[in-house]
Amino acid sequence: MAVRIRLRRIGKNPAKKPHFRISVFDERCQRDGRFIEELGFYNPLTGEIKVKKERLEYWVKNGAQLSQTIKSLVKKS
Repeated sequence: MAVRIRLRRIGKNPAKKPHFRISVFDERCQRDGRFIEELGFYNPLTGEIKVKKERLEYWVKNGAQLSQTIKSLVKKS
C-alpha cells in the first residue's frame, strides 16, 4: 500500500472560505475520501499552519510521500 500525505478540503465553497486538513491517505483514495490519520491544519486565508511534526516525521520515515503543496507548507512552518 502506497501512502501519501496531502490536503483534505473541509471548507465550504459557496462561502469562499476554504480550510484544509493535512492528512495521510492511501494513494488510491479520493481527495476528500477515507484517510488514515490527521496530521494538521492549514487555512490559506490567514496563512495559519499547524502540523504535528513528530507524526509527520514518523510517516515520512516509514515511506509516505509528501505532495508538492505539503512540501512547501512544511518549509514555511
